[in-house]
Amino acid sequence: MGKIYVDSVKYLIHARLEARGLVDKPDVIGAIFGQTEGLLGGELELRELQKTGRIGRIEAKLERKNGKTYGEIIVPSGLGMVETAIIAAALETIDRIGPTEAKITVEKIEDVRAAKRKFIVERAKELLKRVMEEEIPDSKEFINKVKEELRKAELREYGPERLPAGPEIEEADEIIVVEGRADVINLLKHGIRNVIALNGNRVPKTIRELSKRKITTLFVDGDRGGDLIIRTALEQADIDYVVKAPDGKEVEELTQKEILKALRRKIPTEEYVKMLEKRGIKLEREETEGAPRRRRARKVEKEEVADPDAERLASLRGSLEAVLLDEKGEELGRVPVKELASTLKEMEGVHTVFMDGIVTKRILEAAKGAGVKKVVGVRLGPAVKPEEYPEIEVKAVS
Repeated sequence: MGKIYVDSVKYLIHARLEARGLVDKPDVIGAIFGQTEGLLGGELELRELQKTGRIGRIEAKLERKNGKTYGEIIVPSGLGMVETAIIAAALETIDRIGPTEAKITVEKIEDVRAAKRKFIVERAKELLKRVMEEEIPDSKEFINKVKEELRKAELREYGPERLPAGPEIEEADEIIVVEGRADVINLLKHGIRNVIALNGNRVPKTIRELSKRKITTLFVDGDRGGDLIIRTALEQADIDYVVKAPDGKEVEELTQKEILKALRRKIPTEEYVKMLEKRGIKLEREETEGAPRRRRARKVEKEEVADPDAERLASLRGSLEAVLLDEKGEELGRVPVKELASTLKEMEGVHTVFMDGIVTKRILEAAKGAGVKKVVGVRLGPAVKPEEYPEIEVKAVS
């Protein structure tokens, strides 16, 4: 069936026809116009409505059987619902087509706009699915690319050797030493900014000096080359902890989850040296007198202070996470530091927060709103003034 109605159609009148004799389409159309003429008044005259485009072309689809004619009549209407219903009712007053008795029964008035709305919804779902499957991955890739470029922009050159490093290498109390530039970029990508690269097989003087005054973690690839770099670094610098990437993997290709998991499993240098000695490997360590004494002095100092907050925070080192405790000290949960403020706004019953990160005003405002009584972090942000939050014990443990 071709196009049977005007573009402004709102409704379709569907009617069934039964004639007791044989009739043709022109007979049906003629009967519709002829027998409704003058019936509804000038404003609803079918011929005039069709001339003005408010009634479309009437379609009749007929079939003959046993000397009778049966068929379907469709009348497109651009009128309102009430006027269309009146036209439909008028069709049922037709009782003859030509010389033959006939009966027309209206079956339904179809709202064409509802069908269009249904089509729009289905089509929109189809288009949305296509966007989700085809466009969004590209967008994510684009976003990740931009983030990667931003991380690269954070890359610095540090010391006279111009070593690749993160922006917090100077102010951080702890540093992470990796093998090369790509390793630094990957850690920056995942939010670790206190990182610096050896940029070679030997330990540069800059890193040797840094290791004397900062807690230093060596993070190397999970291969034979990584083992050799560990031995070299332990001989030449004051390394406190040793971390290896999973076997066969390089630091530059690790995911955030793999990085944090590896850092949580860092091994104190003394334990690592004992492991080497059990394998028959003896290190010829430079500054043998100074470095071990410094580490021992640091440990004694911690033992004398015996700060439980420092010990609790030490267990979070390298995780970039915050642990939330209730009033009894029971753990309620852990979240990434970057999600801490938003989590505190939604969570109840938090009494104490330990966080492997910088205590900022945003975090303290969220803690104040949540009724938190204590916040312990690595250090305080430059804009933080603890006296502005008398209801919260604000503490930095380096």
